[in-house]
Amino acid sequence: MKTVIVIPARYGSSRLKGKPLREIAGKPLIQWVFEGATDSRLAEEVLVATDDERVREVVESFGGRVVMTPDDVPSGTDRVYRAVEGTDFDLVVNLQGDEPMITGSLLDAVIEELRMGEKMVTCAYHPENIDEIGDPNRVKVVLDGNGYALYFSRSPIPFVRSGRLRPDDFLIHGGIYGFRRDVLEEFVRMGEGRLEALEGLEQLRALERDIRIKVMLSEVPLYPVDTPSDLIRVEGVIRLKNGFSERRGR
Repeated sequence: MKTVIVIPARYGSSRLKGKPLREIAGKPLIQWVFEGATDSRLAEEVLVATDDERVREVVESFGGRVVMTPDDVPSGTDRVYRAVEGTDFDLVVNLQGDEPMITGSLLDAVIEELRMGEKMVTCAYHPENIDEIGDPNRVKVVLDGNGYALYFSRSPIPFVRSGRLRPDDFLIHGGIYGFRRDVLEEFVRMGEGRLEALEGLEQLRALERDIRIKVMLSEVPLYPVDTPSDLIRVEGVIRLKNGFSERRGR
């Protein structure tokens, strides 16, 4: 099945303006994400979807392909849909543009689930420290016994009655959404849901409309970038790991 990874990259982030172009260890954030996506074995193409010429210029400077999209789309997934309109891709992966530590193997795990018939697939990981549980920028997810999402929230879930919080009891949602093409089209047509509006989380749109979301577990944290302190943290991780890989160390 023909698969594309689309990275929505909006310059005017409310929490960190110009986020796609913020530098981490000598490269703009969007380049780290793009290079991680190109490590996928199962995707035929990687695109960056943006509404800003500054992002386009930078992406094209390191050899990436860009699709320009309107600046008034309501969500990242809506932007992804605009980027693939008129194409013949069967599977579409929305890789958020703030995941510099993404790996090709995790993307391929998501794609494989879609190939086996799942309608929508995402990922999650256990936090490194308990402070992340209270951070509203780190979205938490709880699963049923079969690995499907029950709910996503910016609040700490599940509530631990004993008060003894352990990282292994929580899951942080990672910024990947894989869709079968028809499900992506359905998702966009739905429009914003009530819970989506309250939490500011577009994945709740699917749960409200009874679209099950399979959640793949990553063995390592993803270190998403939402704030200036996240930039510092990710750079420290990359340098500690000596460039993380030969490819990233160039």
